[in-house]
Amino acid sequence: MGNRAVFVLSGPGHAGGPGGPGGPGGLEGHTRHRSSYGAVGLDLDLPAGPEVALPFLRGHVREDDWYPDDMVEAGVLADEARRLLLLFAREGPIASLRTRAATLELLRCAWPGRQVRRLHDGQTGLRAHLGLDPGERDTDVYPGPALDRDDEALADPDPVVAVVTIGEDRCHVLADIDDHPVEEGPALLDRLRDAPDHGSHRLRADAGIHVDPERRRVGWWLNTARAHAGSLADRRPGWTVEFWEDRWAEHERASGGRFAPPAPDRAAALADVRDQALERWAGPRGDVRARLVATLPHATIGHGFAPAVTGQRAAAARAAVERAYTAAVGT
Repeated sequence: MGNRAVFVLSGPGHAGGPGGPGGPGGLEGHTRHRSSYGAVGLDLDLPAGPEVALPFLRGHVREDDWYPDDMVEAGVLADEARRLLLLFAREGPIASLRTRAATLELLRCAWPGRQVRRLHDGQTGLRAHLGLDPGERDTDVYPGPALDRDDEALADPDPVVAVVTIGEDRCHVLADIDDHPVEEGPALLDRLRDAPDHGSHRLRADAGIHVDPERRRVGWWLNTARAHAGSLADRRPGWTVEFWEDRWAEHERASGGRFAPPAPDRAAALADVRDQALERWAGPRGDVRARLVATLPHATIGHGFAPAVTGQRAAAARAAVERAYTAAVGT
């Protein structure tokens, strides 16, 4: 088990990295690092700003190989030459409808002068930015089951669900535990023919799709990332397929309001993300791998652990988070 993440860093000090001069191609002067446990909290590491976050990411193990796309839960590309920060994550405040916009706003204030964007196609998007082959798409699809109207998951105000609206009158809610419903193609309609109809969905969701069978149009969105997201239209030949990225309001309009989650509270969300980032950088963190090696000298210990964080670096991170929050609320 793990929470795998990949970090691609470019700019001064990265010449000769994978894909750099003499490498397989793409963006010159970059290094690639990865972590077996760095996905959870990556969106809370980055509000510490470039002065703290870049050395922290650079301290992870450097690798030439890529994790398989379906194993990577978060990633970042910090391109200093192009003043660009690309990020994706499957969980955390940046993957929540309630706090996604606030997380991006805080990041833009913490990384001034840089374009901050979410990647919706995950690790394949990182490779595309580097000018590398995005790789082959997995054709196996594992859809989440349709939920009953009284399913206990819907008692949570932030349920882990995908909302499917069909035509002018049907609304189904699926467990968002694996592939996006858009990946099923035409089989989705057949599967949901006898599924419970919820009428509407007024809670938040992680993903959604609206299918208009008469006009042969599909629109879909997600809060996380899917490998090769931009190429999923070929699942429905002869249909018009729109990828709304994370713009759930497009779904609300297309469905006539049958999907209508509560609007995010900007002030509350900014304060929540700030508090989570401050907790993330609450103090020094020891060298986890060194402790394991000392405790289990004969065991095989991997290298995919985060580097140690000094008290000085943690304090600098907290100060950067507070500055970013002050800048955000002042706009």
